[in-house]
Amino acid sequence: MTSPHEAAPSPVFSALLDADGFRHAFFTRKGGVSRAPYDSLNVAAAATGDDASSVQENIRRCAEALGVPLPRLYILSQVHGTDAHILDGTEDRDEVVKRLGDITASRIPGVACGVRSADCVPVLLADRRSGAVVAVHSGWRGTVANAAAAGARVLCELSPSPSIVAAIGPHIEPCCFEVGDDVAASLAGASSAGASVVDRSRGRAHVDLRRVVHAQLEAAGVEPSLVDDVRGCTVCDHERWFSYRRDAAKSGRLLSAIVTRG
Repeated sequence: MTSPHEAAPSPVFSALLDADGFRHAFFTRKGGVSRAPYDSLNVAAAATGDDASSVQENIRRCAEALGVPLPRLYILSQVHGTDAHILDGTEDRDEVVKRLGDITASRIPGVACGVRSADCVPVLLADRRSGAVVAVHSGWRGTVANAAAAGARVLCELSPSPSIVAAIGPHIEPCCFEVGDDVAASLAGASSAGASVVDRSRGRAHVDLRRVVHAQLEAAGVEPSLVDDVRGCTVCDHERWFSYRRDAAKSGRLLSAIVTRG
C-alpha cells in the first residue's frame, strides 16, 4: 500500500465513464517514485531508461488506484498500429507486455486494460450493457490507421449489441501538434472531418487529433453524445503530463486504463 507520507497518483477522469460505473483513470505524471527526468509516475522502463524497479512500483500504484491486483493490469509493447489483444485475466502480465499491439480488451470482470502514451491519444471505450472494455493507443500513425474504430470493432466482437461510451484523454493538442504537409494530408484523409482538422493559419500545419478521433468513433457507430473529452495538452502542461514532443528521450510515459465492470 502507498504510505500516507507518500504522494498518491492523481489521475483525471471521464464523467461519462464514471456515470456508468466504470473504474478508469488517465494518470498524470504525479504520484510515483521515479527520479528526474522521469519524475514521477513513469510507467515505461525499456523505452525510457528509467529504473525498472521504480517503474514496477509506479505500475503497482496505478493498479491500486484502479482497485485491481497488479497481475490484472495489462499493457502491451505498442507499435502505432491497430492489433488488439483480448485478455481474460489469466495471462501473465510480464508475458503480455512483450506482445506487440495497441489495443487491449476484455469482458472478464476485474481486468484492467491499459495503454501508455507521451503525446499520443489514449481512448477508453466501454459497453454499458455487458461491462466489456477496450483501451486504445492512437498516435498519429495509429490515427491514420483508424485505431479508434478498430477498438470499437473489438468491443462489438466482445458484445454483439453494445451500447458504447468512450472517453478521449489528454494528448498533444492542436496548439502544439505542428506537422509537415505529408502528415497533415494523411490525417486530413483519416476521417469524415477531412481538411477541417488542419489549421494553416500559423505557417506550418497544426492538426487537431481529437477531432479526427471523434469523427472516427462516430463513423464506427458511437453516438457523439457518448464520447467524452478529457482535456489536457501534454506538451503545454509540464507539471501534469509527460511529452515526447517536448522532452524527447527524457520523457516518461503516462498510463490510461479502464476496468471491466461486472
